[in-house]
Amino acid sequence: MSLSFDRLVERQIQKALAEGRLSGLAGEGKPLPDRSGEAHLDMATAVVTRIMAEAGALPEEFKIKKLLEAARHRFQQAEGPEERRLAMALIADLEQRHNIAVEARRRFMAP
Repeated sequence: MSLSFDRLVERQIQKALAEGRLSGLAGEGKPLPDRSGEAHLDMATAVVTRIMAEAGALPEEFKIKKLLEAARHRFQQAEGPEERRLAMALIADLEQRHNIAVEARRRFMAP
């Protein structure tokens, strides 16, 4: 950003603070949420994803990702070869579904 734009932004923030418009906001005084999972996303996709998540409407790929994390945990806890084989089959299926969902989003979002 240019130096003059930085100054303008800083002035607007200071003005809002002085007027009390930045107090009483949701999440005030709490740590910022962990968004390390968004590091691989471009900024626009990350913002859209965050808005959808706050509204309770997650894309299919994120729902599958949560299932995949649970399946991997289940695999680590599995006892015996048959239980591990079933857990691995579920992981493979979920990984394939996740990759399809990611590719569908990328194609949809492509210019």
